[in-house]
Amino acid sequence: MASSFAVNLSILVTIAYLANLVYKYVFVIASNRIKYAASVLLIIFSAYASMCFGFKLGDDVIFDLRFVPLIIAALSFGEPATLIFIGVAIGLCRLLFGINEASLAGCLNLTILGVAAAVLKACFNRFRVGYVLQAFLYILVINVVNNLNIAVFGVIPFNYYVVHMLPGTLFWSLLLSTGFVFMFRDFQVERSRNKELKETNTLMMRQTEELHKAKIVLEERAKQLMLASQYKSEFLANMSHELRTPLNSIINLAQLISENSKVNAGGSGPGEDDEAAMYGGIIYKSGQELLQLINDILDLSKVEAGRLEIVDEEVSICEIPELIYLQFEVSAQQKGLQFHIHQEEPLPLTIHTDGQRVQQILRNLLSNAFKFTSQGEVSLTMRKSGAQDQVQGDWMIFEVKDTGIGIPEDKHHSIFEAFQQADGTISRKYGGTGLGLSISRNLARLLGGFIRVESQIGAGSTFSLFLPLK
Repeated sequence: MASSFAVNLSILVTIAYLANLVYKYVFVIASNRIKYAASVLLIIFSAYASMCFGFKLGDDVIFDLRFVPLIIAALSFGEPATLIFIGVAIGLCRLLFGINEASLAGCLNLTILGVAAAVLKACFNRFRVGYVLQAFLYILVINVVNNLNIAVFGVIPFNYYVVHMLPGTLFWSLLLSTGFVFMFRDFQVERSRNKELKETNTLMMRQTEELHKAKIVLEERAKQLMLASQYKSEFLANMSHELRTPLNSIINLAQLISENSKVNAGGSGPGEDDEAAMYGGIIYKSGQELLQLINDILDLSKVEAGRLEIVDEEVSICEIPELIYLQFEVSAQQKGLQFHIHQEEPLPLTIHTDGQRVQQILRNLLSNAFKFTSQGEVSLTMRKSGAQDQVQGDWMIFEVKDTGIGIPEDKHHSIFEAFQQADGTISRKYGGTGLGLSISRNLARLLGGFIRVESQIGAGSTFSLFLPLK
């Protein structure tokens, strides 16, 4: 009997494996209703195949594992009515081997087992019992009820069956049905894992395709933005140039009006000429400020458009402080500030760079230093890089230090953006458009260097221009 049960189990395992292949490659595209019906028929066929290879005790009695597919059905289907249908169908399959007392008892047995499985399923659906506990109860209850049915309704005498056959059949049926159930569970887990993996791959392919489409759209928009930015920069560069030419004429004429009015007024006291001189001075000063703004916009536009030319030439280090001091000496006297230029030895005699752009950067940094400093001093220090600067290679450093209002640490990056200042009220109080530092940073990059800032509120600021020596 044990060997017959083992053959039964082998048949069930083979059918389960073939069913898994059919489901994987054939029924994967079928509707849920077709899959459901095919699964029910497969369960019934498995039980029929088990009967075909069962242990025959005499001409009528067959011992097999036909109830094991019913356990699998109970663990797979959710409707109790389906289990009753499967139990009745398996029982009717027993009649295909001949209608006699043993086959009728077998039909009744499977019908009772189908009802028992349905009752358990209804209870499990209501109380939400876990899979392992369900499997244990299904195996135990169906095996026990099956053996009791055989003892009560079967053709073998009750006492003989209970004493000589029940221990062996119950032991082997419990053992083999338990093994098959958990083997089937492994099939289910593997199939579920493959299904999830396939769904994940499909989702990833869809996301990859969407990302590819989004990348194409972003690249197209980036090209459009780049083109628009180029058009804007070229427009500003051209427009700034066109505005600067007539503005220079206005400034020159305003200066002539102011000077002629002062000469004509002479010593005769205030009059129309004095007013003309005052108005001419206002026009001249406003024109100078507007010209500086246009020059800043022109430089920024040229940098963005890639049209700013850098001249690499040999620049004397000694000439830079002399030119800078002459430009800001008057500003220091007017504001009552001390202005010093320090040169820390050793310094190179010359440096290869664009001298005009270096002076432009230093003018912007010093203009800001004087603008935001009301008392104390402003200084320019020229030195070579050292270990304290934490940079590799040899650099020429120009440090512009002031004792002004300082800059918050969270604004150290934004002040270098175009039209940005540390505080929105600064432009109203001190003037300016916020272009100077942006232009200076871009010019420093074009010269192969960079700008660092160290500052705290109320403690002044230090802007350092690093230029490569080699």
